[in-house]
Amino acid sequence: MDDSLYFLGVSFAIISGIINYSGTLMQKKVVNDHKNEPEFMKSLVKNPIWLTGTLMGLGIGTIFYMLAQIYIGPALIPGLMASGLIVLALGSVRILKEKLKKEEIIAIFTMILGIFLLGMSELSIDISNTNLLEIGFLIRMIAFTIALFLIIFILEVVQRRNEKLRGIALAILSGCMFALSNLWISPLLGVIARVFSGIFSAGEFILFVVSSIILVLVNMLGIAKMQQAFKFGKASNLSPIQQVPQQIAPIFIYFLLFFLVPPSEFSAIFMFIGITLILLSSFILGKRQAQMEELKW
Repeated sequence: MDDSLYFLGVSFAIISGIINYSGTLMQKKVVNDHKNEPEFMKSLVKNPIWLTGTLMGLGIGTIFYMLAQIYIGPALIPGLMASGLIVLALGSVRILKEKLKKEEIIAIFTMILGIFLLGMSELSIDISNTNLLEIGFLIRMIAFTIALFLIIFILEVVQRRNEKLRGIALAILSGCMFALSNLWISPLLGVIARVFSGIFSAGEFILFVVSSIILVLVNMLGIAKMQQAFKFGKASNLSPIQQVPQQIAPIFIYFLLFFLVPPSEFSAIFMFIGITLILLSSFILGKRQAQMEELKW
């Protein structure tokens, strides 16, 4: 891939992350004001600030997200988008008046470092060179999707039965939804031009319809579950926790779905160090979040 196109895709992903997390700040601010209301979600959708924040993520942020997908594929984008965590961390203190402890600040910047290393791994995927209708690829797509939905089901059971872990479970559940979105937007972009030009095959049309349905479903549920999670904890804690499945899933997508080989030996090193740092920071934030929820009960 041309270096200029690669860095253009990287830039689009970073811009998308900044816009997305700015919208998250707006959503969290409204959640704080309405979290004790009986008709919680109805109160949110009637609030112009919450709607603006949601539009920033689903509208403007998604445009840059899709542009990034065209140039660098699904493996790197979640990591690069998480650069918006810097905006979230600063905004949580200044706008949401959340207080961050020293270990929480270290954990957030440890995750950012881990995400940066994942970006340096150069595990880009060229969708245009992938046969999206190859039977083996489709079987792997279905298996990957089923596995994530099983994890989502387990997390839903956990958050309903264990009040102390509700915020963490909901955040990870939301992250799994967006990991599915990151997976299924690739085949959608791979066939959308042919579908709208009218020169598509039956298989391409079916893939277009299935991708569209899944994307609408998981994005709506991902947003809804994260708003519920915000009722039980700080945005600066829960958003990095939400990142875990979004950061780990692309590695499986790269190796087990697309069967690709890293471009260099350093790619694998950066990948493993990045994953380790992300898991470490998420453990610290998750532990802190669990302590906060236990104090409530």
